[in-house]
Amino acid sequence: MEHVRNQRERPGFRIPFFACVCFAIVALTGCGADVAPPVAVRPPPQKVGRDGQRQQSDTLVDKRDETESDHTAPDSEDDASGTAGPEPTEPTPDGRLSPVSPPQTFAPVDEDRIAAQGIRKIARGRLTIYTDLPVEEAIEELPELFEQAVPQWCAYFRVDEARLLGGHVRGCLMRDRTRFAAAGLLPADLPPFPNGFTRGNEIWWFDQESDYYRRHLMLHEATHAFMYSTYGTCGPPWYMEGLAELLATHRLAGGKLRLNQFPASREEVPDWGRIKLVRDAVHSGQPMALDEILAYPADAHLKNDAYGWSWAAAAFLDGHPRYRDRFRALPDELKADDFDRHFRATFADDWRELNIEWQVFIHELDYGYDMARNAVKFDPGESAGQGTIAIAADRGWQSSGVRLEQGVNYKIRATGRYRVADRPKVWWCEPNGVTIRYLRGRPLGVLLAMVVPDDVAAEGWPEPVPIGVASTLSANAPGLLYFKVNDYPAELSDNAGSVDVTVSASR
Repeated sequence: MEHVRNQRERPGFRIPFFACVCFAIVALTGCGADVAPPVAVRPPPQKVGRDGQRQQSDTLVDKRDETESDHTAPDSEDDASGTAGPEPTEPTPDGRLSPVSPPQTFAPVDEDRIAAQGIRKIARGRLTIYTDLPVEEAIEELPELFEQAVPQWCAYFRVDEARLLGGHVRGCLMRDRTRFAAAGLLPADLPPFPNGFTRGNEIWWFDQESDYYRRHLMLHEATHAFMYSTYGTCGPPWYMEGLAELLATHRLAGGKLRLNQFPASREEVPDWGRIKLVRDAVHSGQPMALDEILAYPADAHLKNDAYGWSWAAAAFLDGHPRYRDRFRALPDELKADDFDRHFRATFADDWRELNIEWQVFIHELDYGYDMARNAVKFDPGESAGQGTIAIAADRGWQSSGVRLEQGVNYKIRATGRYRVADRPKVWWCEPNGVTIRYLRGRPLGVLLAMVVPDDVAAEGWPEPVPIGVASTLSANAPGLLYFKVNDYPAELSDNAGSVDVTVSASR
């Protein structure tokens, strides 16, 4: 991962974006044909603060270029120089952050030696790439896509784009590493990384099988760089990697790049594999609680699974309509003494509800997950053992407001007719569901119930129970009763109508 700072504007020049210092070293490691290799942390020499967060070592500071007064990147990296030191981050009058960075210079390169090894140069905008790959559109467009990402990072982190001019990042996209070693572009002191490595303002990565994942790795690294340029830190491991994965997960259509896109299908994000990692863990009985993810140590992301879970946590908090605004305000607290404590305080008032929704999210996670419609509907009122509620067909889990006692049998009856699809024709449904299509072994549209225990941590996450038009339910532990109709989490928007459900105790 590449951490970057930017020089605060001074009289006579503008801020160079990605005129950066790398305070951490990252290797891209991993295995498995179905899951992409992660971007795993190789921790540099570091100090540990009182809050447990990593504090970057001053010994890793490199220098790199600062643009001249014409605000354009130099034609040759060797010509760039600067002497001014970093200054504190300050807000602009409208409250948007003004990044800072120390100046840096690239290590000199021998262009003739590089060309002799069959390595060509792509230099446009803020990104220069040396590669031994042939000319292909997917390679040539990387600098342009990098440029398109800049305003989107600015918008997400509330940074004034007008203050981010100039600067440069240099990368080596390799097929044959021996060529780059012979050209002087692959230093001998780098470890024998299998997929990619970043040090200072230079990135090395091997060609990927898919165009998508090649872009994803670039955007992941650059997100780290942008965060460090703005805040001087990327936060604790889960947040640092979760945000980088969140913003690097992208969509490219008609030449237009869009960051922070929840994948609609597996085919849209070849080699990425984060959803699969989470689903496999859940299905094998190893779901992770948010507390476990928040506690990731500095070396957690040497393992592939940590990327899946960090992305899931960030995607859940960033996409959920109840939590999004608070989550997106967290970067302002990155300089705080205890980010974790502030995070928990931010969500303290609805921490239990948030954790219930997290369990719903990871147990039903799928491509195209509709975060808004799958947001759990909580009922603040509670009745003991009986009640009637209308369950909307176009929503996820909904509280009945009925509390069940342990060991008591409850009769549940459901009536109504509702829509569970409108293409290629309208599919009408009743509480028993339609047997022409199944989801998780149950008919589409069948009414499901779930009792969420008062002590979920002790009892574990409950398995949904099919109810249909009538059933008897007994709770294994005291808890609140929830309902929904069985449908794919990405396909709720074409549903309509509701089912009326009555609950009564049978003593």
